[in-house]
Amino acid sequence: MLAIRVETDSAGNSLQLADCSRPSAVAGQVLIKVAAAGVNRPDLLQRQGLYPPPPGASDILGLEIAGTVVETGPGVTAIKVGEKVCALVSGGGYAEFCSADAACCLPMPDNFSFVQAAALPECFFTVWSNVFDRVGLRAGERLLVHGGGSGIGVTAIQLAKAFSAQVFVTAGSEEKCRRCLELGADAAIDYSRQDFVDAVAGLTDGKGVEVVLDMIGGDYFPRNMRALAIDGRLAQIAIQHGAKAEINLWAMMQKRLTLTGSTLRGRDVGFKADIAGQLLAKVWPLLEKGAISPVIDSVFPLAAAEQAHARMINNQHFGKIILEI
Repeated sequence: MLAIRVETDSAGNSLQLADCSRPSAVAGQVLIKVAAAGVNRPDLLQRQGLYPPPPGASDILGLEIAGTVVETGPGVTAIKVGEKVCALVSGGGYAEFCSADAACCLPMPDNFSFVQAAALPECFFTVWSNVFDRVGLRAGERLLVHGGGSGIGVTAIQLAKAFSAQVFVTAGSEEKCRRCLELGADAAIDYSRQDFVDAVAGLTDGKGVEVVLDMIGGDYFPRNMRALAIDGRLAQIAIQHGAKAEINLWAMMQKRLTLTGSTLRGRDVGFKADIAGQLLAKVWPLLEKGAISPVIDSVFPLAAAEQAHARMINNQHFGKIILEI
């Protein structure tokens, strides 16, 4: 099968289309003929050697796919050959075929294309498990989302609004802020022009927000604490500005803050299966009726994975970047 390998050619590129061994479906898994795969920032880290796949996972890039099941492994009864699914995988998505745990597969929503379905797993699993499960966003609360124009950001805006929360976002341009507002955000803060802590204070009469979803880390950490309300909760899901920050423990104690973080890729199948079940029950009906939908920024052929990564590296995207196989 054809797949993207991390290599270097004479032009200096590092993502190359190559012939690789086709995987098979072992016990509890299905083999999917991949039609589309999502591009995510962890892919950028992996190609740099900074985010290796967990033991036993494919070293091919790609954490989410959509396609058709062509093989089922022993013990799989709920999914049949020929079904169209999207799946959260621990690796192997940038390829013509990819194995996936059956418990991490979800049916492709009615009237969705493979491209749309491939935009769902990574962001929806991440947002649901962190914003709704881990820090328990409730109706009527205020959520601040950093990177409102990212795949995570556009997902968080829609899910939070669907469950009756108020949503503020940060984004890096006037255009991205405008598009976040069109998507349903209650306020959008251009971080290149305004300090988000001051903006949040103005939007909340100085009270702050109940929940922050942050993928920036570093110097954002103490600022997030300042932006949080009494009993506020921070969900840290990435560290684009670095892994280290200084914490004012007294401020944390005074405001009774909950500071937590997580990664998704290394969690066990049981954890991911539980999230899949919640998404199927609570979110898939919203997708089916069009109340929420993935935002597709751009689609590239598999052979153009390098260009797809460049678009993400340069922060040119709004929504999801997809590879079509």
